[in-house]
Amino acid sequence: MKIALDPYMFRALPIDDMVRTVAELGYEYIELSPRDDFMPFFLHPRADDDRVAELKNSLRTHGVKLSSVLPLYKWSSPDETERQTAVRYWRRMIEITADLECPLMNSEFNGRPERAAESESAFWRSLEELLPVFEREGIALNLEAHPDDFCEENTPAVDLVRAINKPWVNYLYCAPHSFHLSGSDPTADIAAMMRYAGDKLQHVHIADSFNHKGSSGLRYILNPPGTTARIHQHLDIGQGEVDWDTFFGTLRELDFDGVATACVFAWEERARDSSTFMLDRITKELTA
Repeated sequence: MKIALDPYMFRALPIDDMVRTVAELGYEYIELSPRDDFMPFFLHPRADDDRVAELKNSLRTHGVKLSSVLPLYKWSSPDETERQTAVRYWRRMIEITADLECPLMNSEFNGRPERAAESESAFWRSLEELLPVFEREGIALNLEAHPDDFCEENTPAVDLVRAINKPWVNYLYCAPHSFHLSGSDPTADIAAMMRYAGDKLQHVHIADSFNHKGSSGLRYILNPPGTTARIHQHLDIGQGEVDWDTFFGTLRELDFDGVATACVFAWEERARDSSTFMLDRITKELTA
C-alpha cells in the first residue's frame, strides 16, 4: 500500500520546495493534483519538458515518488467542443505522466447531473479515444464519483467502472464524499459501499466531512431555498462525521493494498500540522 499526500495546500510553493516539504513531513508518495504552473484545473497542461525534468529531479533529490497524477478535465461535457478540448488536454497529460514515469492517474467523472444521460454518452466517447492511449503508455486509471458530477453515488459509479471492463481501470472511494455517495439515505453505510466496490477498490481519498443530510436536512441552510448546490468539506480526521472506525476497519477487512491519499484542503494556515497528523493516523490504522 502507498500512503500519499495531495499537496494542494502547498501549491503556492515552487515545485522543489513543495517536494522537499512533502519529504520533510514524512510522506514517501505524492498524488500530484492541479497547480497553475504544471496542470491547472480544466485547462491545457502548462508543464514543458524543462518543468517535467525539474519535478523528476526534485523527486529524486528528496527521495519521494509519485503515487498518481490527478488531472481534472471536462471530458464528460454534453458540449461536444468542450469534450473534444478536454480529450486534447487528457492526451497531453497522459504524455506528461508517462514522462514522469508514474504508472497511475486518477480523476472524476465530471459532466452534469441534470444532463446525466448526455454526459454519460460524452464520457464513453472520450473513453473510446483515450483508453488506447492509456493502454499504450501502460498507465492505469482510477475514477471517483464527485458531488455535482453526472455520476455522484457509489453503486452506479462502481457499476460504471466495471462496465469499462479493463482490469487497469478501478474505483476510488473518497471518504469526504461519503454522505453524497450514499444518495438520499441520511446515513452513509460506508462498509456496504466499500464492500460493493470489492476488488475494484484500489484507491481512497482520506479527509473528514459533515453529514449535510443531518438534522432533517438542516445541518446546512442554503439559499435560495431549493438550490441544487452541493456541499462537503475536506477536514482532518475527527473534525467531521465520517465513521472512521468503519472506514479503516473495512479497508483492513478487504485487505486494501492500493493508494491511500491524505487530501485535506481546509487548513492552509496549518497545512504542515494537518498533513503530519493525517500521516500519523493513516499509518497507525493501515500499517500496524
